[in-house]
Amino acid sequence: MFGVALNQDENTLTISYRGRVTHDETRLCEEEVKLALPILEPDFRLIVDLSGLETMDLSCSPCIASIMERCNAAGVAEVLRIIPDPSRDIGLQILSFFHYSPDVYVHTCESLAEANELLEKQTT
Repeated sequence: MFGVALNQDENTLTISYRGRVTHDETRLCEEEVKLALPILEPDFRLIVDLSGLETMDLSCSPCIASIMERCNAAGVAEVLRIIPDPSRDIGLQILSFFHYSPDVYVHTCESLAEANELLEKQTT
C-alpha cells in the first residue's frame, strides 16, 4: 500500500509505503506523484516514509528510480527518509546517487518525530 500527500503551503510532497508493496502499486504511486509535481514550486521537499513498510518487491525498483528522476527534474531540494529499521532501506541510498543531482540534500531519520524536528529547525 502507498500514500501520496501534497502540502502546497509547505511545498512538500510525502510518499508513504506500508505493508507489502507490489510493482503495480509503485506504478500507481508514480502516476500520483506525476500529477502532484506540477503543483509544487522548485526547491520542494520530499518526505519518504517507510515506517510502515514490511516488504517491497524487487520489481518496484524501476518505478522508484523513475519517481526519483521526476522529482529531481521538478526541482526537489531535499529528501527526508523515515526508516526506523535500517534493514527496510530498500536500496534508496544507492538509487539516490544515480537519480538525484549532487546538490539534493538527502537525510535519513529513524522516526517521524525526528523528521519533523529537522524540518522545524530548517524553517526557523
